Amino acid sequence: MTHALVNQSEGIPLSVLATSEFDSWLQQQSEVTKTWLNSLSFKGQGVLLIPNFSDGKLQEVVYFVENTNALWACGDLSNQLPAGTYLITNDAVSSKLIATSFALGCYDFNAYKETKPQTVKLALADKSTFDEVITYVKGVNIVRDLVNMPAGDMMPQHLAEIMADMAEEFSGSFSQIVGDELLEQNYPTIHAVGRASANKPRLLDLRWGDKNAPKVTLVGKGVCFDSGGLDLKPASGMRLMKKDMGGAAHVLGLAHMIMAFKLPVNLRVMVPAVENAVSDNALRPGDVIKTRKGITVEIDNTDAEGRLVLCDALAEVVTEKPDTLIDFATLTGACRIALGTELPGFFSDDKALVAGLEQAAENVQDPVWHLPLHKAYKDMLNSSVADMTNCASGPFGGAITAALYLQEFVDESISWVHFDVMAWNLRKLPGRPVGGEAFGVRAVLKYLQDKYQ
Repeated sequence: MTHALVNQSEGIPLSVLATSEFDSWLQQQSEVTKTWLNSLSFKGQGVLLIPNFSDGKLQEVVYFVENTNALWACGDLSNQLPAGTYLITNDAVSSKLIATSFALGCYDFNAYKETKPQTVKLALADKSTFDEVITYVKGVNIVRDLVNMPAGDMMPQHLAEIMADMAEEFSGSFSQIVGDELLEQNYPTIHAVGRASANKPRLLDLRWGDKNAPKVTLVGKGVCFDSGGLDLKPASGMRLMKKDMGGAAHVLGLAHMIMAFKLPVNLRVMVPAVENAVSDNALRPGDVIKTRKGITVEIDNTDAEGRLVLCDALAEVVTEKPDTLIDFATLTGACRIALGTELPGFFSDDKALVAGLEQAAENVQDPVWHLPLHKAYKDMLNSSVADMTNCASGPFGGAITAALYLQEFVDESISWVHFDVMAWNLRKLPGRPVGGEAFGVRAVLKYLQDKYQ
């Protein structure tokens, strides 16, 4: 929650120090403080509330952590402090990390419950640091909010409203293609996946920035709810499928950061938004679709729908030959099996992009993992009746074959990266509550800033 932060120079002093600094810090304290700490047997780990020994009021707070440079060191700090406003006394670099993890740890999805006032706030005296942290936190929380929203209130038309509002906020432009217009304008796979739903499928398109600047294009999978289609998911597999528009949420959170930071790029954000529902006109296993690019695809499984909506969007955006093309999708369970739920996998054959992205991820402590586009697995997508199938029939290498499917719709000359993300925290971690989560967004932003600023 961004309102956990305030831009002011007043508050109870708060210092974050390494446990290794405790002894030297202790030597600088008054004898009264030393005696008091000795009675507490405090050894330099965790929160230390230091009172004013004359009136008993809280005088200052020192938080001792193992590593002051660890992003999530202060992720649970708000839960350990009494009500009040605390002024960070660390240097600018440390203050940025502290404030970011503190604010992200204050996140609470409360759209459907009574909100409680934020009783613990963190003050940043420097306005530029405050503005930067607020922008980061808002971008991440946009992703979280969109993913956490129940599907009934986050259908294609709702995503359209959000993108339209975002375009207006930053003086960009927004357009959309709705329902049967998708067929008229040659987006057959998006229409095929979404046609069974009462919520009409849409292709959402946001543009912003200097048209003469380098083109950066983001594409996000916007499957607002995924029943699996006629290849229906079991109840356990369907329970969290409101998060299947997590790719769209990621690119919108990232786009918000790009625009708020005024990155000198020509930005395009495209979201194919659908509900994969079941009806008498639902897409069937065995159907063959001719995609926007002209490639025919046999439907092996209607639950492999994300790559279908993405392929038409990718076929469109590559016609503008973007300098960098990035897509995000909650695409495969196979990637979660390979890497777990908290480490996003990414695919790219562009060695410079891979190296830059890995360095950026390390710099901002937003881990990502490079997976191979192993071309030999492309044979797993062979079809006897069409150019290819939408998924392999076997259970192995599913994240790779999904990425190889998408690569068929991207020109080799384009610097492209595909992210396969969970978009959800299954367990509570410091600064990261259970629920919708942004994975790789800060790493990509840092990569783009390094490349274009």
